[in-house]
Amino acid sequence: MLDQYTIRLIRAPLKLLSAFPDKLGITANQVTVVGFLFGLCALPALILEQYLWALAFIIINRIFDGLDGAIARRQGITDCGGFLDITLDFLFYSLIPFGFVLANPEANAVAGAFLIFSFIGTGSSFLAFAIMASKRNIESPVYKQKSLYYIGGLTEGTETIACFVLFCLFPQYFAYLAFVFGTLCWITTATRIWAGYQTLK
Repeated sequence: MLDQYTIRLIRAPLKLLSAFPDKLGITANQVTVVGFLFGLCALPALILEQYLWALAFIIINRIFDGLDGAIARRQGITDCGGFLDITLDFLFYSLIPFGFVLANPEANAVAGAFLIFSFIGTGSSFLAFAIMASKRNIESPVYKQKSLYYIGGLTEGTETIACFVLFCLFPQYFAYLAFVFGTLCWITTATRIWAGYQTLK
């Protein structure tokens, strides 16, 4: 829901920041992989209940995720880059609730499973429409510089990261937050299925 606004907000600073790695010959795909490795570090931090460290790794991952797109726009957007970016993003998104489950299985297991289950809904509706839109040469009126055309929703990247921040700042409320956010994700999935079906029909 908020991605279209946050993208406009961060586009200029990311464009400036991307000039330096571009001059050094660093590719967008390299930045994607390094960012993902930082994101992976959030898992042991969560298991050890070092939530502020986990938050730091989450923020670094998201900075790199924005930076790789800015570099790609300088060097040329590629299908392999888009594939790598979205695949590692989905793995990272699922990794965070999994880390909370491992940190406290008794309190967090059901809520974490429900959230990952809801991510399957948002992710599959996201990718299924992108595939069909690509076949029909349908372009996004909002996210014109993305490698994939996807339907927005109540829970997008901005809302997901905001939720992860809340998880790390208030880990004792993980289960409640996960159930609430997971429910919002299912609303997003339902609206995407309806809108995608109507668009393709």
